[in-house]
Amino acid sequence: MKRLHRPRWMPIDPYIALLLGTVGLAALLPARGTGADIASGASTAAIAFLFFLYGARLSTREALDGLKHWRLHGTVLACTFVVFPLLGLAARGFVPVFLTDPLYQGLLFLTLVPSTIQSSIAFTSIARGNVPAAICAGSFSSLVGIVATPLLAAALLGDSGGGFSAGSLVKIVFQLLVPFVAGQLLRRWIGSFVARHRKVLGLVDRGSILLVVYTAFSEGMVQGIWHQVSPARLGGLLAVEALLLAVMLLLTWYGAKALRFGRADRIAIQFAGSKKSLAAGLPMASVLFGAHAALAVLPLMLFHQMQLMVCAVIAKRRSHDPEAEPAADRAGRSPAGAGTRPG
Repeated sequence: MKRLHRPRWMPIDPYIALLLGTVGLAALLPARGTGADIASGASTAAIAFLFFLYGARLSTREALDGLKHWRLHGTVLACTFVVFPLLGLAARGFVPVFLTDPLYQGLLFLTLVPSTIQSSIAFTSIARGNVPAAICAGSFSSLVGIVATPLLAAALLGDSGGGFSAGSLVKIVFQLLVPFVAGQLLRRWIGSFVARHRKVLGLVDRGSILLVVYTAFSEGMVQGIWHQVSPARLGGLLAVEALLLAVMLLLTWYGAKALRFGRADRIAIQFAGSKKSLAAGLPMASVLFGAHAALAVLPLMLFHQMQLMVCAVIAKRRSHDPEAEPAADRAGRSPAGAGTRPG
């Protein structure tokens, strides 16, 4: 997590550089024919394994204990799956001046995916916020998102999402939810192994996502969809996403204050409620959009890097607030789940 504690000049995240390199590889050497079939099959298996690991990492007991702080978690879920999608729908007004319709569909999709876990925890810790609450909030968001994201996509995107249908919901259940549940059921026997090999399995996580990116962008190259995106449109997309992030950061901070949350809780709400998960969004886009996934995930990839850079600056500034409590004082009154590691 120290990797997220950026220097002042804010270099690009190394993993984002790998993602961009994967996009470049797909542009130069896209998978075709038999190679595309192999890449698609491997991507499907990687997605299932990714969600199996998510299930194996999430402690059911800690999740149930975290429900005691239900107001905070309800606020984060409302920001993630209600406020964000409403802003996504409002962004339709930027078409066609700033966004093309395919880019708007990708922007709307990013507003539907769950929040992050690791980076929300990291930034909350740096800012001296309620870390146990951030752990539970991120975990709940990811769990709810497995069901909520495809349902919201069905309602808001429909067939315009590029082949989305009721069959996609069934595919989501078998490819994402079933492996997640299997991981939960087997956690009793494999949970300690997963915890001991967290770093190695983290590499598997990221490698799986890179494979999904390569497959999606290869299909996009073969389909010739990149002729639809110009530098001006990319600039427009970045401007709209900057506005979206700014609005969510302000709403989560001052909205939590209006709801009379304490400073530590407001920090957890701001970082968990204003961010979107690349790790969860990419596999879902691959399932929901198929050959159209490349344009669908482009807004999410850009938003992910933007939120890391902006939130790193905010977290650093929050850590110097005069009212920031020492970690020992916060630990004494943290809700259940204190001392746990991010899953």
